[in-house]
Amino acid sequence: MNKRRRHTATKRELLAIIERLEKRIAELEAEVARLRKNSSTSSKPPSSDIVKPRKPPKANAGDKRAKGGQPGHPKHERPPFSPEQIDATHEYTLDACPDCGGVLTPGEEAPRVIQQVEIVRKPVRIEQHRGLAYWCARCQKLHYAPLPPEVEHGGLAGPQLTAYIAYLKGVDHASFSTIRKHVRDVLGVTISRGQLSKLVHKVSEALEGPYEELLEALCGEGHLNVDETGHKDNGARFWTWCFRADDYTLFKIAASRGSEVLFDVLGEEFGGVLGCDYFSAYRKYMKECDVRVQICSAHLIRDLKYLTTLSHKETRAYGETLLDHMRELFGIIHRRQKRWAATLL
Repeated sequence: MNKRRRHTATKRELLAIIERLEKRIAELEAEVARLRKNSSTSSKPPSSDIVKPRKPPKANAGDKRAKGGQPGHPKHERPPFSPEQIDATHEYTLDACPDCGGVLTPGEEAPRVIQQVEIVRKPVRIEQHRGLAYWCARCQKLHYAPLPPEVEHGGLAGPQLTAYIAYLKGVDHASFSTIRKHVRDVLGVTISRGQLSKLVHKVSEALEGPYEELLEALCGEGHLNVDETGHKDNGARFWTWCFRADDYTLFKIAASRGSEVLFDVLGEEFGGVLGCDYFSAYRKYMKECDVRVQICSAHLIRDLKYLTTLSHKETRAYGETLLDHMRELFGIIHRRQKRWAATLL
């Protein structure tokens, strides 16, 4: 009897040990899966992958594909310029056969055409506006004929050059030193960095009205894709929020990454669909304002891929099933896009 009791007690102890070990194994497997996360299975940036060791080369790594277009891929060609875009046409003729010197008759085939783009020798036009001086004998004053308002306010740079400089700064993100060198070497005009800064501020002031109109229109959009990214300005932390509507994209720089930016921009009565990731600011905004949210498919796919790396069989199978459904969904989307593109041909 005592032997049976000791056997039962030993069995309980062993079962308890096994239970603790199984629990510990599950914790370690979850930790390993977390450490194996990369940019393809989580929201981690791709730059975080470089700290991990490279994968061993494949057995057929030496079979590199040839450079250039691959077999089976459609050929991509730049469409020719339209007749309205061509500034000059040069035609070349033959007086005699280049091989035998015989008489030639015009052929019915289309000519061989090469369209060439070139920068003109002087890409800018310098205009001088003169307000003539007049002396008034009665007033004993000197008067100058007024210049057009657009010339008076434009100063050194005309509207096209002003817009071009703003493009170099706002779209190409060039520094004022780089813009100054570009304008000097390419356009042949010397403009100081201070003057360039004034021109950019002038464009910013001109765009302030349209920007405010688009900012107010965001809350009435039926669908918005939103994302944010951090950056520093003179050491201070800021966040650039991107609001993508159907017809326009608006950027807003804020000192916060929190949901208060969404409340400030979209308000509490936003009735559209918000496309975003899992960030807590969007979840809070969705919860407090009852906003419909469409989670970013890229983030969802990465989370599903992560599920397929776990050791739990049922969880792994669940992730694989959802990935199969996602493949079917994107297959439908791609087929629709191909059919839509075919209708345009």
